Amino acid sequence: MELFIAQLINGLSSGSIYALVALGYTMVYGIVKLINFAHGEIIMVGAYVVYFMVRYAGLPFLPAILISMAVCALCGFLMEKIAYKPLRKRNASRLSALITAIGVSLFLQNAFMIMFRSDPRPFPALSVPGVINIMNGVTVSNLTLITITVSLLIMGILHLIITKTRIGRAMRAVSEDAGASSLMGVNVNKTISITFAVGSALAAVGSALYASTFPLVEPFMGVNLGLKAFIAAVLGGIGLIPGAVLGGLVLGIAESMIRTYISSQLSDAVVFSILIIILFIKPSGILGRAEREKV
Repeated sequence: MELFIAQLINGLSSGSIYALVALGYTMVYGIVKLINFAHGEIIMVGAYVVYFMVRYAGLPFLPAILISMAVCALCGFLMEKIAYKPLRKRNASRLSALITAIGVSLFLQNAFMIMFRSDPRPFPALSVPGVINIMNGVTVSNLTLITITVSLLIMGILHLIITKTRIGRAMRAVSEDAGASSLMGVNVNKTISITFAVGSALAAVGSALYASTFPLVEPFMGVNLGLKAFIAAVLGGIGLIPGAVLGGLVLGIAESMIRTYISSQLSDAVVFSILIIILFIKPSGILGRAEREKV
């Protein structure tokens, strides 16, 4: 029982990071029906910004993360303006947008590899010593508690933004019907750009927490985390914010339990198998609803 509870907490920690990153995927898909595969590289950009701010500028972690959020938000904003907005203006197919997303992903990977080489760099350790004893034989590190708490706090703030603010109402309106929203006075292009920026800022927080847990930074670090976050978004129901959160937590817990009770080498394979089974049973995801589409 002690081992089970310890792994459950570890799963919640990694799952909360997956959920943070998955929110970026699901927000963009909910509005423009685009799988932004370059989102994984935004994670990498955020980790590098924190690395340089802490290691060379000498800043504490909190200001470094805030700067990383601003830089990633700007990257997401520019990515949408330069790469995706021209495609929308031309009414390009979804396949064209998908290929563009893959192209942006490869561009960022190779640009950072040229600038900083492919050698992994040790991420500065987040100094939060100490553990908390929650029951006999079960201890939780302060870093794990901080990861879970910060993730839940950010998700709560995002929920308030989506439900209580003007831009949040605009996001929900564009998600439902972009054409009708435009007729009602909503600036659709501005709303889409802000959505990219918000999702990218969330990825920056996720990257800092992830790099604190697995302390290495390299140009391809966003591939694995981005893929798992995408799986989490699909698992919960892509396009739904509660689905991204649920999918991330389910994926993190499943991964932790598989590594403990089955095999650490087979964890990724079993996680993909779980996704395939869920999609066979409910293709729209756990919280998703099947929708009819006119052709």
